[in-house]
Amino acid sequence: MATQVFKIADSFKKDVKYTFCPGCDHGVAVRLVAEVIDELGIRENAIVAAAIGCSVTIYDFLNIDALESPHGRAMAVATGIKRAKPDKFVFTYQGDGDFASIGWAESMHAALRGEKISSICINNTTFGMTGGQLGPTTMMGQVTTTSPTGRNEAYYGYPIKMAEHMALCDGVAFSARVSLDSVANIRKAKQAIKKAFEVQLQGLGLGFVEILAGCPINWRMTPEQAHDRVKNEMMQTFKPGIYKDITAQQ
Repeated sequence: MATQVFKIADSFKKDVKYTFCPGCDHGVAVRLVAEVIDELGIRENAIVAAAIGCSVTIYDFLNIDALESPHGRAMAVATGIKRAKPDKFVFTYQGDGDFASIGWAESMHAALRGEKISSICINNTTFGMTGGQLGPTTMMGQVTTTSPTGRNEAYYGYPIKMAEHMALCDGVAFSARVSLDSVANIRKAKQAIKKAFEVQLQGLGLGFVEILAGCPINWRMTPEQAHDRVKNEMMQTFKPGIYKDITAQQ
């Protein structure tokens, strides 16, 4: 029987210590980004901007150019890079707290301007790096370190639905929500990331992908339980799907 070789994407740095928490879905998401970069042949031309949060460690894993951003400002930094270097492929990799809380103004205005960049946002319904506090996407009733009795609308308001909001912006060419809870959904996630990158390469507008991901450590769950939560709870609040694809209308 022939031996199958598990190929590591060329865009991955080799021999780097894994720094995400056990069971964290960031590792899968970064892997998908690296594979898409390789398949599109854009590694030498790509620049990533990330900010504060678990997403910032993408710099440790991807063998591409990168520029550090202040907390919440990755979309603004990416805008500056793209306008200064319009021939480069520019994307952000952010968490939901960074993208939709402190960075919501930067995110929405980049979308409204139709910046020719791409954005990948990990939604794990919490501020993961700082201890699991309530974030902009924390679900109703969800217990966090700062919502010990669960999120309620009277005190905390409602969770934000990023993919739907981004789809409403005229400058957005592609907006989708995907999940990493199963092999089938991981494949769909990769397809969405590729589409979000392709619309930038075609000069059509901003491409956005929201990725539903487990955070076992802060959720105090096993990885299996975290994926069950994504499937049975998160997907009920945050419906996966393609919310906008202007290429389908052409």
